[in-house]
Amino acid sequence: MLGGFGGKSSSGGRKSLRVAVAGDKGTGKSSLISAVASETFPDNVPRVLPPTTLPADAYPDYIPITIIDTPSSIDNRIKLIEEFRKADVVILTYACDQPATLDRLSSYWLPELRRLQIKAPVIVVGCKLDLRDERSPVRLEDIMAPIMKEYREIETCIECSALTLIQAPDVFYYALKAVLHPTFPLFDQEKQCLKPRLRRAVQRIFNFCDQDLDGALNDAELNDFQVNCFGAPLDPVELMGVKRVVQERQPDGVTDLGLTLPGFLFLFSLFIERGRPETAWAILRKFGYNDSLELNTELLTVPAKHSPDQSIELTNETMDFLRGFFQLYDLDNDGALRPDELDDLFQTAPDSPWLEAPYKDAAEKTPGGKLTINGFLSEWALMTLLDPRKTLANLIYIGYGHDPASAFSVTRKRSVDRKKQRTERNVFQCFVFGPKKSGKSALLDSFLERKFSDGYKATVGERYAANVVDQPGGCKKTLILREIPEDRVKKFLANKEALAACDVAVVVYDSSDVYSWRKAREMLMEVARKGEESGYGTPCVLVAAKDDLDAYPMSVQESDRVCMELGIDIPVSVSMKDDERNSLFRKIVSTAENPHMSVPETESGRRSKNIRQVVNSSLLFVSVGTAVGFAGLAAYRAYSARKNA
Repeated sequence: MLGGFGGKSSSGGRKSLRVAVAGDKGTGKSSLISAVASETFPDNVPRVLPPTTLPADAYPDYIPITIIDTPSSIDNRIKLIEEFRKADVVILTYACDQPATLDRLSSYWLPELRRLQIKAPVIVVGCKLDLRDERSPVRLEDIMAPIMKEYREIETCIECSALTLIQAPDVFYYALKAVLHPTFPLFDQEKQCLKPRLRRAVQRIFNFCDQDLDGALNDAELNDFQVNCFGAPLDPVELMGVKRVVQERQPDGVTDLGLTLPGFLFLFSLFIERGRPETAWAILRKFGYNDSLELNTELLTVPAKHSPDQSIELTNETMDFLRGFFQLYDLDNDGALRPDELDDLFQTAPDSPWLEAPYKDAAEKTPGGKLTINGFLSEWALMTLLDPRKTLANLIYIGYGHDPASAFSVTRKRSVDRKKQRTERNVFQCFVFGPKKSGKSALLDSFLERKFSDGYKATVGERYAANVVDQPGGCKKTLILREIPEDRVKKFLANKEALAACDVAVVVYDSSDVYSWRKAREMLMEVARKGEESGYGTPCVLVAAKDDLDAYPMSVQESDRVCMELGIDIPVSVSMKDDERNSLFRKIVSTAENPHMSVPETESGRRSKNIRQVVNSSLLFVSVGTAVGFAGLAAYRAYSARKNA
């Protein structure tokens, strides 16, 4: 292959394969299965064969294949659907001497698979090739081209004869190949080019192999690549042959320095063009990719949390790496990345990781839509909080070459932080509660430096906002706000560990609306009770929003009284329309930095605490008294022993 470029294929860790064979009655399903299994054409074939297994050594990948013959009658439809759902690959048959059975593929079988949402690849097989009327020659490509264009799930088409065994064994080889080495994820048949995910993976592999960073793979680097993937180097003649093939078809694929990225990409196109996708897959799997062209999860080992009130953060070294990487792609040095610069930064990842919720629009951007350095680092902090494996995968995609274990640190338990009355966290998570129209969303928008909007739009689903907060003395902390919609609060707090991951609970209410205050008070009390019951007592900050409107007098008095009873600070009055709101976020971070303060105590919680203290004091008195008694008894016995002596 390509003058020696290639080697043993990879099965991607698969241990077995299940194939469902379906099609109209009389198309030759059972005869095909029986002929391949016995290597002879059967004299008598039952209507439906029992499951048939081809041994592991039947094909080069050494994987046993279980073949399921399915009934054609509508009476067995439930069984047929069940087998479709369990299959790794589906074979649809038609009879070469019965054109109507071919028409049925596009009029019934293929639409039915789509309707059932079967995701397995499809192999179309024309049986009874020996019975085709040779007076009407037909090219398989001409017949199948329009069908394959409409149904992209078709991986391969082949015609065979069970009677003569012509290409019959190849049917199940292609079925195996369609699962282990599918073409569909790699190549766009309509556009005749590599798919974007493959191009991104190949570019990452190229960057990894380009050790001298000169933008080309020299002979030594190509040989290292060949040995790494296939266990044997290329001799000089083979290497020259590879370069010659590339230069003939891709003029910019080879320079004086060696094989360029366009040339490297061309080689992958050539593998597929020549029917050898297994070579491309062998390379991809050697570099850790799975069938979805993402890194295998086994490679993404992240430190484990031993308690729900711990969290995972990026280390200072990793943050320094990200700052440097940001500067590398900030070509105009304006401290922000344009969308195209951000795309370039993630060009070796399967996708840009922040295009969908909860990351989309969760960080600070300039009015022109550029992602600031604070927004960039905050997105990484948010991703690490929610999905550290995703963070590690994207670090590796963009070229993080250090030990993955050095990328993260596990924080101390929040309960320990409260006892020690200090925390070493750099990232704080804040849950934002409040009734509808209280100003929660405006609070998150304000945190991201977005202009205030008078229009109301209810939050659907989870919403996050992450940013860097400058504290007095030049200290920087990352704050992540998570909005909890009013209609989800009850269900959210029903979880015993709901507050374990929370550093500060912020309760927002509209200071001009008495109903809003009452709902907020209920939520504050519920958060306080939940913290006492679960043991995850959380500092709370009450926010009186819409301070630019006339405050409801009673709510001002009641809010101060409630805060005093709970032992927390009085409400912080803010208006999202003014420029003083940043003091609120510094207040939230300051509260998180003092985890033993502002933790609300309800009356029942205070009574329980007093009872525990009394019980503990009693137990201490009893234990001290018991110890004194034992000590006195021991002294008396010693005195008696000396007297008798």
